[in-house]
Amino acid sequence: MSENPSTATTPRLEEFTTFVHQMLKEWQVQGTAIAIVKDGQVIFQQGFGKRDTKHDLDVTPQTLFPIASCSKAFTTASLAILADEGRLDWDTPIRTYIPTFRLVDPFASERLTARDLVSHRSGLPRHDLAWYNSTASRKELFERLPYLEPTKDFRTLWQYQNLMYMAAGYLIEQITGQTWEEFVRVRIFEPLGMRQSNFSIVETSEQAGNFSHPYKESKGEVNEMAFYGAQGAIGPAGAIVSNIEELSNWLQLHLNKGLHNDQRILSESQVTQLHSPQMVIPGVDNYPERPFASYALGWFVQPYRGYPMIHHGGNIDGFSSLVSLFPGQNIGIAVLTNMSGSPVPTLLTYAAFEYLVGLERVDWHARAQKTREEFKAAEQQGQEQDAGERIPDTQPSHQLEAYVGTYTHPGYGTFEVTLEGEELYAEFNQMKAPLKHYHYDIFSLEIERFDINLKASFQGNVRGDIDTLIVPLEPTASDIVFKRSINKQLTEKSFLEQFIGEYEVLDTIMVVVLKGEQTLQATILGQPDYELLPYKETEFHVKGLSGIRINFVQDAEGQVIEGKLTLPYGVFNAKKK
Repeated sequence: MSENPSTATTPRLEEFTTFVHQMLKEWQVQGTAIAIVKDGQVIFQQGFGKRDTKHDLDVTPQTLFPIASCSKAFTTASLAILADEGRLDWDTPIRTYIPTFRLVDPFASERLTARDLVSHRSGLPRHDLAWYNSTASRKELFERLPYLEPTKDFRTLWQYQNLMYMAAGYLIEQITGQTWEEFVRVRIFEPLGMRQSNFSIVETSEQAGNFSHPYKESKGEVNEMAFYGAQGAIGPAGAIVSNIEELSNWLQLHLNKGLHNDQRILSESQVTQLHSPQMVIPGVDNYPERPFASYALGWFVQPYRGYPMIHHGGNIDGFSSLVSLFPGQNIGIAVLTNMSGSPVPTLLTYAAFEYLVGLERVDWHARAQKTREEFKAAEQQGQEQDAGERIPDTQPSHQLEAYVGTYTHPGYGTFEVTLEGEELYAEFNQMKAPLKHYHYDIFSLEIERFDINLKASFQGNVRGDIDTLIVPLEPTASDIVFKRSINKQLTEKSFLEQFIGEYEVLDTIMVVVLKGEQTLQATILGQPDYELLPYKETEFHVKGLSGIRINFVQDAEGQVIEGKLTLPYGVFNAKKK
């Protein structure tokens, strides 16, 4: 504990420190760091508990934590800086800056703006598993957007969406020539003196001495878990790593309406925009203290007990955080914890505000406990229902080897199915888990990081071969359909060249040529050109016509001598000339 200003400055804040210790114990949180600023001063800045339980290391005001989605406000502040400079207009379509921008909805593709990107009104649901732990670059994720299904019309409903913040970061890069990381570092971190703040907890753990480890509670036990190390591409939505000492300056910047130490970083008008509601969040809160909420630009706007509150939370593997502003009282609060999915940042923020303003305390702890018990009961009921719906004594329709392969989706990437011994495994975005037979051609897939169990369904084509994998990776949209990928060897020019030539079939000639570097094309006089898609070994299908295929035959020396042309009304030999 540092001497100043980490120790409590009022008797009420001394009570608050006691409450903090109680909440850490009740919720099994290993450590937290809290900063409070008021009226231009840092009045509280203190670490509690452990940043590393194995080595018995304390949390301090300098301890670095991933702040997850609290990073979004840095992305919107970056856009606001560009707006101040006249390099960006919030309401100009993205295509003005990035002509290749596209979504499934053509109207949204044409009209979506920077304001739309960061106020969660694109029409897309979360689609988080399209990016979580992916090795795809920011550009690659951006190019996958046209293949992600929207669930609502453009600008009609607020739906939290991390990929749109990724796109906002990509927009910054296209406008400035700097990556999002470079821009935030130079234009925000450096002026605010945020010298330890960075964009990678993995790099932090390798280079910095004072950082927190991540923890997770499961079935009453708390264990350290792995860092989430794939923040790169999705960074603008949640990659920043910081500490409460430096976040105190971030809080002051917003409370001071864009000024820091008399240096203008953001115009007052842009700060007003950042904090102004853009989309109403549907639904009514269960509790009267916070009856409704809206979303601004990287911030939630919500009254708390009649007082204006602007805030944003963050959750990533092993960490939960909350950054809050109470502009009417000129109070800012940042709470960082090293526990996955914890309510403690919210409990401590509300308590700190109530202590400072002199309000009678609301027992949010009891309410959170009730919610936790209801969730556990629902989880148990779900497991019981799942077991009851399983049809016993069924078998997969094929040998397990038939399910092995690479399956792809243009928006979600690659899903690899492998066989190890007598068990299938799924590998998706660097996550590996067993595929356990449930019934028929349905397999259970448990994603440990999310504590969810999904059902993966395999389907066959008209030949009876397994060629499709269906997984409900986005619960609010249609199931994600992965199609079996062609063996890359079958698309290589050196492999395809052996089939080029003229073939005699019936009373005419079929000509097979190489179109480009990776595509065979068959032409028969008087008929359209047919693109031949590799299927397996030396068998090709006609694109768009599942009932037509050609199986090329090789002699003992491996030379192609004919093609067996399968049509709905028979099989015809096509001798190679």
